[in-house]
Amino acid sequence: MRGRLNASLIAGAALVGLVVALALLSFVWTPHDPVLVDAANKLRDPGGGYLLGADKFGRDTFSQLMVGARTTLYVGIVAVGIAALIGTPLGMIAGMTRWRWLSELVMRVNDLVFAFPALLLAVMLGAVYGAGTLTAMIAIGVATVPAFARVARAATMQVMVTDYILAARAAGRRRLQVAFRHVLPNIGSMLIVQASVSFAIAILAEAALSFLGFGTRPPTPSWGRMLQESQELLFSTPRLALWPGLAIALAVLGFNLLGDGLRDYLDPKLRRIRAER
Repeated sequence: MRGRLNASLIAGAALVGLVVALALLSFVWTPHDPVLVDAANKLRDPGGGYLLGADKFGRDTFSQLMVGARTTLYVGIVAVGIAALIGTPLGMIAGMTRWRWLSELVMRVNDLVFAFPALLLAVMLGAVYGAGTLTAMIAIGVATVPAFARVARAATMQVMVTDYILAARAAGRRRLQVAFRHVLPNIGSMLIVQASVSFAIAILAEAALSFLGFGTRPPTPSWGRMLQESQELLFSTPRLALWPGLAIALAVLGFNLLGDGLRDYLDPKLRRIRAER
């Protein structure tokens, strides 16, 4: 039985919903062209059709934030998708196999990948294939694989000792059938929570990579590159760094709260333990 909706889940869903709404709206409407350079409106203050003002190139800040939300979600969805599609099967194999050496091999390789942060992978891939959005997505996705593998393995090992799994195996079901019909549905809630948390990490990683020049390339708007472009005007025009920084912080906070709320909602036992404290 699932728990009730909690404050973390509601607040996280609201923040994530706001980011998603801005991203979807940017497909059909923005106040101004987000990539149009207009020297006449350079560093224009908020007002007169420019809700948050303009940057040093005369581009509308709010329009850039809207399209930047689209870029951030796109990178996050693909990166988390790569991590889940690779890490989940590996974790399930490590948790279901009868051969201990295979489980240990999978997890040791997993630890080896975990030793390489997304930034280092992005630099390596960028040197070979060139920096860009695709490079950032692959680097973030590969760097997040170990988290999914660990969660999937731990959850699978818990499920494999339950009575219904033993009954399914006694009935002669193949291990692949057991994996898809019994194991995966029962570890799905943990994977959903992990995906939400990993999405927050992906947002920070994408912003960092774009800030350093290894992520989304211009002229496509990116929150990280907006921060990079505003650093030389940090003291004279701090609002240029304030808005993308605030967008990143709220998006990360939203996904973290969503993950925390989903964990409580999908696991009432944890909710009761916290209530007793």
